[in-house]
Amino acid sequence: MELLEKIKQFKKPGLMMQVLIGALIGILVGYFSPKIGIETEFLGTLFMNSIQMVIVPLIFPLIVLAIVEISKAKRFGRVALKSFGYFFIVTTGLIIMTLLIGVWSNVGNGFLVDSISTEALNGIANSIDFRTFLLGIVPSNVFQAFADGNLLPIIFFGIFLGVSLVAIGEQAKPVITFFDAWSKAMFKMVNYAIAIAPIGVFGFLAYDVATYGVGNLLSLGQFVLWAYIAYALVAFIVYPLVGLLFKVPYFSLMKETGDLSLLAFSAGSSSIVLPSLIERLKKFGVPESIASFVTSLGYSFNLGGAAVYTSMAVMFVINLYGATLNMTDFIVLTLFLTIITKSIAAVPSGAVVVLLASATQLGLPPQGVALLVSIDFFVNAGRTALNVVGNALAPVVIAKSEGQFKTIEQTVRNKATKSA
Repeated sequence: MELLEKIKQFKKPGLMMQVLIGALIGILVGYFSPKIGIETEFLGTLFMNSIQMVIVPLIFPLIVLAIVEISKAKRFGRVALKSFGYFFIVTTGLIIMTLLIGVWSNVGNGFLVDSISTEALNGIANSIDFRTFLLGIVPSNVFQAFADGNLLPIIFFGIFLGVSLVAIGEQAKPVITFFDAWSKAMFKMVNYAIAIAPIGVFGFLAYDVATYGVGNLLSLGQFVLWAYIAYALVAFIVYPLVGLLFKVPYFSLMKETGDLSLLAFSAGSSSIVLPSLIERLKKFGVPESIASFVTSLGYSFNLGGAAVYTSMAVMFVINLYGATLNMTDFIVLTLFLTIITKSIAAVPSGAVVVLLASATQLGLPPQGVALLVSIDFFVNAGRTALNVVGNALAPVVIAKSEGQFKTIEQTVRNKATKSA
């Protein structure tokens, strides 16, 4: 009886611990029994396929719903325009900065290069015709684009459909309701897929250790290191400079919301602190309308941590296969990442979905992406916290630009003046 009671009281370990256990077992199996390790690759492939199959069905409704929400926000006038302008400029700047860090650091170079064919990267290694790229954005057959998983024309069609739904007004409600429910179902499918991550990580690591040895796997630590260097540069240099430009008390803001960033870091999800973040911003001096609007919108369009992570991860895979980027390639990559990082919500491991989508669009083998899945729990914490930091700063910047930001001291003084 005592044994049964103890079993009932036993708590299932969290996903992070499960993945760590799966990774450890996979390394041990691959090291001590290479024959078995090689046979486990299908488990990892099954996990990757379970995520890849929902990429297009997830991104399409998110694009449509985002356009509908943007159109509803027109009543905010300048605030809406400034918000989207700020999101675009800041996230694009972060993507460019991170890509340059990836090029300069050559992160991923030399890892498994001798063992993996580079045939799949022939398309990205060569010059990309920019005219053909632009024409390819507008699909002649959208169903073919869906079948091929070609995301840019799908995104374009989603934007076009979103604008059209807004134009027909009330008649669009059933379609919008359907897409809303559909996107929630897709996110639930992603959650189900992420739940089998420990099995997928076990399969991939057992196979990788059996095939390539432990030494190469240890070099994945360089990706984690460079990812956190990039996170730190954004949090302690880029964002403070943005704060200085708009005369925002950045470090006071961080003191006010620091515990929320820590909570998001620990939980691996920034969405759990959204209501509290809005309340803290109101307390900090941001009007409620701006705090609610800009923060909520930022959770889809201002994911700085995801932008940094995805850019670094794509550069890792590019360097992994020894591919090179010319100026045209760099511009195309920046444009694509700018679009795709705004097409996913802030959910646990959501950036992995974005990375898979980016890799597929750029012709990068999913095997390279798979290497990063096993260490995603390390970098997810940092990118999630950075998402919160960026979405705390944005509403203050917009409020400051509108002349509506009031510090706690100013609020106290105004109350005292009214009382007198």
